[in-house]
Amino acid sequence: MSRRIVNGVEMPSWPMRGFKGLVLLVFCAAVIVPFVAVISTSIAPNKQVNESGGLVLFPHSVDFGAYRSLFSGGVVTQALFVSIFVTVVGTLLSLTVSALLAYALARPGFTAGRPILLVVLFSMLFSPGIIPTYLVVKGAGLLDSLWALIVPTMVSAFNVVVLRAFFANLPGELTESARIDGAGELKTFGYIVLPLSKAVLSVIGLFYAVSYWNAFFSALLYLNDSKLWPLQLVLRTYVINDTQLGSAELGTERLPPQASIQMAILVVSIVPILVVYPFLQRHFAKGVLTGAVKG
Repeated sequence: MSRRIVNGVEMPSWPMRGFKGLVLLVFCAAVIVPFVAVISTSIAPNKQVNESGGLVLFPHSVDFGAYRSLFSGGVVTQALFVSIFVTVVGTLLSLTVSALLAYALARPGFTAGRPILLVVLFSMLFSPGIIPTYLVVKGAGLLDSLWALIVPTMVSAFNVVVLRAFFANLPGELTESARIDGAGELKTFGYIVLPLSKAVLSVIGLFYAVSYWNAFFSALLYLNDSKLWPLQLVLRTYVINDTQLGSAELGTERLPPQASIQMAILVVSIVPILVVYPFLQRHFAKGVLTGAVKG
C-alpha cells in the first residue's frame, strides 16, 4: 500500500482515518444528543411528551407552553431575577475588588505587598471549611440575604494571582509617564491600566459570572426563604430531586407535563452562559496565558 506524505509527514491510511473519524463522531453524538433531547422535550407538544414517557428527541411540532408557564410570575421567574442580580452585581464587585487588589500587589513600591500576597496564596491552598464560614456569615448578619451569595465568594485568590501577573508585565514606562504628568495611582489605574487589560478582565469576569450563576450550595446553606432562591437551587429542587411543580409554584393553572417544565428549566439555566461565552472566548488565550505564563 502506498504511503501518503504531506509536508514531510506521513499521513495515516484511509481505513485508520475513517476509524478515527467514526470514533470522533460517536463522542460528538454522545455530547450533542442529550442537549438536543433536553431542548426538544422542552418544546414538544404535551401529548407527545406524555406518550414518549418524558423524553422526546424529534418533536412533531413546536409548543412553548412550558416556557410560558415558567415566565408566568412563579418561583422560576423570581429565581431567574435573583440569579441575574447576584451574577451582575457579584461580578462587578468581584472584578473591582480583585483588580484593585491585584494592581496594588503588582506595584513595586507597595511595602505590604508581599505579606498580603502570602495571605492570598495561603487562602488558595487552605480552605476555612463549611462550619467556620457559616459562623462568619451568620455573625455578619447575612443569613437570608442575597449578599450571602456574593460577599463570602467575592474575591478568588486564583483570579487575583492571574490579574497581578498581568499587571506586573505591563510596561513600567506607561505608569511612570502618567506619574510624571501628575496622575495619581487611581487615575493611572483607571486611564492607563484598565484600557490595556480588557482581555484579562473579560476572562476573569466570565470566571466570576459562571461561578455566581452556577452557585447553589451557598444558597442551600444561607437562605431559608424560598423567595430568595437562585435559579440553580430551584433547578436542584425541582429537577434533580424530582419535586413536582404545581400551580402554586408556577402561578398558572394550565400545567404542561413535568418533564417539559424540567427540561425548560434546564434550558433557561444553560442559555445565558452559552450566549455570553462566544463573545469572550477570543480573549481566553490572550488573557489567561499572558497573565499566567509570563508571571
